[in-house]
Amino acid sequence: MSLAAIPLAAENNPLIPDLGELIIGFIAFAVLVALLWKAAFPAIERVYHERTERIEGGIARADQAQQEAQRTLEQYRAQLAEARAEATRMREEARVQGQGIVEELRARAQQEAAQITARAEARIEADRQHAFAELRSEIGRLAVDLSGRIIGESLQDGDRQRRVVDRFLTDLEDAAGGAAGGASPAPPMR
Repeated sequence: MSLAAIPLAAENNPLIPDLGELIIGFIAFAVLVALLWKAAFPAIERVYHERTERIEGGIARADQAQQEAQRTLEQYRAQLAEARAEATRMREEARVQGQGIVEELRARAQQEAAQITARAEARIEADRQHAFAELRSEIGRLAVDLSGRIIGESLQDGDRQRRVVDRFLTDLEDAAGGAAGGASPAPPMR
């Protein structure tokens, strides 16, 4: 069977539409496309452009915000570095001042120690001189008493007593100096 032999009847074939329906459908589709073209497509296009601009504006604002945040971060880092440098400088100044204070206190303490030592040495020397004078006087008195007993005469005369005491102490110092390896004798007290 050939195709030409098949009858093409629109009424009997459900796949072929009726010509009137096809024309009315085409006109309705054209009116619909015209209405969409005039009313809906410009609104859709406008909304599309607005959204695109908002998105691009948002991206631009986000870029600006990110750049501002980056500048703020750099400023913060610079301030932090400056604060750290200032803290380091302050610590160094405090350390130097602390060393100065320690040195000043040490010098003051050494000065006070030297003064105390000098006073103590002066006091010791004065006490030694006083003890030496008392000892000399006591030795002299004992020597006079002993000499008076040995000699058998009274040595109450002041000049005679002094001469005897001085001679006795000189002999005693010479004997002590010779025994100590030639130490110089103390001058006699009058």
